[in-house]
Amino acid sequence: MVRVPLSPQERQRGERFGALLRQARGERSMVDVAAAAGVSAETLRKIETGRAPTPAFFTVAALAHALGLSLDELATACADDLDDLGDGRAAMSA
Repeated sequence: MVRVPLSPQERQRGERFGALLRQARGERSMVDVAAAAGVSAETLRKIETGRAPTPAFFTVAALAHALGLSLDELATACADDLDDLGDGRAAMSA
């Protein structure tokens, strides 16, 4: 399977998502948060650093739960300044 390269906007959204997770994690260790979410510490590291800018939905949901964030909060924070649809709603890729 060939992956289509990510657009600059998609990469920026991934970077914002990673920064939000780092901020929400606070003083908790990456290992502790990853274990609470049921993902590997390497997966969390890749997401936080933007190297995995489009994580799977269930990974995002598990991390949100482990960090006490709502999916709505995450979507809103990561969609800022990305009015791809031209009507005030930001397009989110799957």
